[in-house]
Amino acid sequence: MGMPFVMLSSVAVVMFSKMGISDARATFWASLIVLPWSLKPLWSPFLEMFRTKKYFVVMTEFITGISFALVALSLPLPNFFTYAIALMGIIAFSGATHDIATDGIYMAELDASTQARYIGWQGAFFNIAKVAAKGGLVFLAGTLKNDVGIAHAWMIVMGICAGTMLLFSFWHGVSLPSGGAAAATIRSAREGWRSFVEVVTSFFTKKHILLYVLFIILYRLAEGLVDKVLQLFLMAPVEKGGLGLEEQMLGLINGTFGTVAFIVGSILAGYFISVRGLRRTLFVLCCSMNLPFLVYLLLSVIQPTGIWLIGSAVVAEYFGYGFGFVGLTLFMMQQVAPGSHKMAHYAFASGIMNLGYMLAGMASGLISDLLGYRWFFIVVALAMIPAMIMSRVVPFVHNDNQK
Repeated sequence: MGMPFVMLSSVAVVMFSKMGISDARATFWASLIVLPWSLKPLWSPFLEMFRTKKYFVVMTEFITGISFALVALSLPLPNFFTYAIALMGIIAFSGATHDIATDGIYMAELDASTQARYIGWQGAFFNIAKVAAKGGLVFLAGTLKNDVGIAHAWMIVMGICAGTMLLFSFWHGVSLPSGGAAAATIRSAREGWRSFVEVVTSFFTKKHILLYVLFIILYRLAEGLVDKVLQLFLMAPVEKGGLGLEEQMLGLINGTFGTVAFIVGSILAGYFISVRGLRRTLFVLCCSMNLPFLVYLLLSVIQPTGIWLIGSAVVAEYFGYGFGFVGLTLFMMQQVAPGSHKMAHYAFASGIMNLGYMLAGMASGLISDLLGYRWFFIVVALAMIPAMIMSRVVPFVHNDNQK
C-alpha cells in the first residue's frame, strides 16, 4: 500500500528537484498527483458491488508495477516531466484503488480487538515504504548518480519499484484471503446508481460525522505541511537556511535509523492501544504524532553541522510519527467506518484525510518560499494545536474494545 503513495508524494519531489525542476513546481505537482487518494470515495462503493477485494488488490499491484516501469523508461526523454506526471497519474489511481480493497480485507477478516492489536504492524509496514523509499532508494540514487548519471540512477530506482510491485502481485494472488464476496449483485445501471447514492448518504448521515471529518483533516495537517519541505530543508545549502545534507546522508538517516525508530513506535502503539483502548489513548497518540515536528523548528534556528544531532532529531520525529499515526487509522476504522458499507466508508474517511494532507502539501512549498524555513516551521507548530485540542473532546460512538 505504501510504496506508490510515498514514491509519488515524497520521493518524486527529490527526483524532480535533482533533474532540474523548481521546488515550487515539484512540490505542487507531487501534491496534486496524489489527488486520487482523496477522490477514492467516488469509486469505492463500486468495488463492493463487483468481484472480491482480493481481485482488486492483485490487479492494481500489477498495473502499478507496469506503470513504474514506464516511468523509468520516460526519464531519459527530453519532455520527461510531462510523461512522468501522466504515468504517475495512472499509478495514483491504481494505488488508491488498491488501498480501498486492502483496507477492506483487513476490516473484513479481523474483529475490532484484533484490528487494534495489529494496527501497529499494519502502520509499520505501510510506512516502511516511506522510510525505505525516502531513505534506501534516495540513498541509492545519490550513490549511483556519479557513475551512471542522474536520469539513469532514477531509472534504476523506478525499475526496483516496478519489480517489487509485480512480485507482490504474483505473491498475493496466491496468499491473500478474499475479504468476502461482492456486497451486492447489480443487474442494471439504475441499481448501481441507487446503491452508490445509498452508500454516500449513509456516510454523511452518521452521528458526529462533520466533527469527525474536521478531526481527520486536522490530525495530519502539520505532517502535510512538513512532509515535502522537510527533505528540501535538509538538503538546502546552509546559507539558504537549510542543513546542507547530501542525498546519501539523508537516505542513511531516513532509511536506517528512521526505519527502526518508526517500526518500534508503530508496533508499540498497537499494543498500547489494545491494552488501554483508543478512547483513553487518543490524546497521547495525537501529541506523539505532532509535537516531534518541533525538532525541525529547533534545527532551523541553530542550523547544526553535527550529523549525530541532526540524525537524532529526525529519528525522534520518526518514532513519534510511528507511534501517533496508527491512532488516526484505528479511529477511522472503529468510529467512522462501522456499518453496512464498512469498506466504502473507510475509503471515504481516508480519502478526506488524504485531501487535507494533499492541500497542505500543495501550499507548503509556496509558504516555505515566502517565509523561509524558520518561519515555515513556526507555522507548522501553530498547525499542531487544533488537532491536539480536538483529540481531547472528539466523541466516540462505538465501543473501541468490541470483539
